[in-house]
Amino acid sequence: MTYAEVIGDPIAHSKSPFIHCFWLSALGIDADYRAVAVSTLELAGYFDMRRDDSAWRGCNITLPHKIAALDHVSDPGEVRSSIGAINTVFRGENGALQGTNTDAAGFYAPLADTDLAGKPVVVIGSGGAACAVLFALARMEVGPITVLARSPLKAAALLSRFGLKGEAKPIATTLPPASLLVNASALGMAGQAPLELDLAPLPDDAIVYDIVYAPLETPLLEQAAARGLAIIDGLEMLVGQAAIAFELFFGVAPPRDRDAALRDLLVQ
Repeated sequence: MTYAEVIGDPIAHSKSPFIHCFWLSALGIDADYRAVAVSTLELAGYFDMRRDDSAWRGCNITLPHKIAALDHVSDPGEVRSSIGAINTVFRGENGALQGTNTDAAGFYAPLADTDLAGKPVVVIGSGGAACAVLFALARMEVGPITVLARSPLKAAALLSRFGLKGEAKPIATTLPPASLLVNASALGMAGQAPLELDLAPLPDDAIVYDIVYAPLETPLLEQAAARGLAIIDGLEMLVGQAAIAFELFFGVAPPRDRDAALRDLLVQ
């Protein structure tokens, strides 16, 4: 039986197996999708083993491997020099393991009909997910962007990399007014440190987007909803990026007409 996986450390929180197995079942495909805990020290060995397993169709990648995984797979799309992080590895036509990034498209999808050109944005985080978010925002021509991160120096380098105007500051900094606030970090995720922000500086028409999906209703989104702000939860990006990866793994598009039923399953 062919199969694909999601890898990370930790990984128990991942909803990717529910998503992919839901689509596999709906399409009647005899395949599987699993979650596998892979530590940083095990990453190279993981790809070495899967490389020779013809039943393995690929994997999604979550924390903390989105940047490190680039060292173990081919990069024909030059993701290293563009986004700088991958979240999907699949077996190419010649059998070689190829890395790509579906996070950027998954992040963008729920914002596709929103005009943010020239409007101020705040992004929290400077890791692999933040790379994909900033890549997408650069193509949306937003700006300026304020990146709040544990390492402002690293965040400033990302702004420069993507040609974005703005500034990098520590996470504890008071929020500037912004049309869009994105949490692209693990803060607020179950088992991680909380994300403590005062949303008072945001205007009433701001959008708050949290890519964390465990828990689905994060304290950040609860606070935003209490203010009446528009919110986008982590399932939007998760399902969007998964749909692209699913087609790479199994050679067929997932049944997106069943998204409502899938979401009902995921929020149980």
